[in-house]
Amino acid sequence: MRTLLLSAIVGGTIALPAQAADLTVQVEIPRLNAAEYHRPYVAIWIEREDQSVAADLAVWYDVDMKNNEGTKWLKDLRQWWRRSGRDHDYPIDGVSGATRPAGRHAVAFAGEAAPMAGLAPGRYVLVVEAAREKGDRELLRLPFAWPPAQPERAAAQGEHELGGVALETRP
Repeated sequence: MRTLLLSAIVGGTIALPAQAADLTVQVEIPRLNAAEYHRPYVAIWIEREDQSVAADLAVWYDVDMKNNEGTKWLKDLRQWWRRSGRDHDYPIDGVSGATRPAGRHAVAFAGEAAPMAGLAPGRYVLVVEAAREKGDRELLRLPFAWPPAQPERAAAQGEHELGGVALETRP
């Protein structure tokens, strides 16, 4: 059995060891019928109940542009940019990646490794935001508990820039 040891809580109460867990996110990027199609920029992050960022999981943007010019349009991911994006240097090791084509894409995280290792037990929201040049912007939110006591799955359906988004957590 894998465990994470949590630090002591202020006030003299000791936190119990937390079960390590896994989190998998599936993001569908729909195929749009547009004369000038551009792959969307996508940010995936975890928010605390107060909407502060607990962890950045993935940021997909045009990483191949010379002089790191692909970062110029990251601010179009408005919610993520305001809460976390503008505070980073790019590329972000382990987070940044190239834009994805239409289709289903999965990212998985083990509870023992960053960024999941830093999450204290509690309620969180997975947020997925997409923005596309000559397109629109869309944001989906999926609440979840960490660490999960049992396998759980949540899903949401986008309307234009995102297709289905699914979150699966496993103890």
